[in-house]
Amino acid sequence: MTIESSTKMIIENNILIVDDHPFIIEGYKNAIKRYNPSDYEFSITQAKDCESAYNIITNPNIAAFDIAFLDISMPAYEEKNLFSGEDLAKLIMEYMPKCKIILLTMYTELLKIKTIIKTINPNGLVIKNDLTFDELLFAFDKVMKNEKYYSESVQKMLNQSQHGTIEIDQFDEQILFHISKGTKTNEMIQYIPISLSAIERRKINLKELLKVEDGSDVDLVREAKKKGLLF
Repeated sequence: MTIESSTKMIIENNILIVDDHPFIIEGYKNAIKRYNPSDYEFSITQAKDCESAYNIITNPNIAAFDIAFLDISMPAYEEKNLFSGEDLAKLIMEYMPKCKIILLTMYTELLKIKTIIKTINPNGLVIKNDLTFDELLFAFDKVMKNEKYYSESVQKMLNQSQHGTIEIDQFDEQILFHISKGTKTNEMIQYIPISLSAIERRKINLKELLKVEDGSDVDLVREAKKKGLLF
């Protein structure tokens, strides 16, 4: 949408920011308002958790958002099976398919990052440790220009993973990720949509692939990190 000024057409954009830290939201808002104010006008809506974001996204009286900033980790809305910014991203993709999504996270595990890229394919993906005011403006500028933006740490992880010769699928990636977090095998079925027997079989295959057949889960994780399969 555009509005007419005395000299030019100013482009309006609706922005959604979801983060459970108010001071971070204010930082995003300050950066956005600094972006080419002579060319753009931004209407910013904010939410603090999955529930408040759900109510906003699904509200038919709210105009579709042009860009959404979503923190990956935030309070869940279990009633609607929303547990993270990734779930909110999928919800936005359903309700507002033209909305550009920028995900922000503290995660630095390669498998988690690759899973986010595979499942969401966000317009922007930023590790919060990389984030500065200037970096946020740069990322926002890239996305506004219909370019993808991955922060420095994301790019470094992806570049490192390309040097490995071992390829595994998303279920193997998720299994390794949950092993590294100490999740018990029989609890993984809560997070991975395959049977317990399939998970157990894949763990055996992973140990064979990484040549730790007689090793423990700790050995498997250690070897996966060496091969760039787990960051």
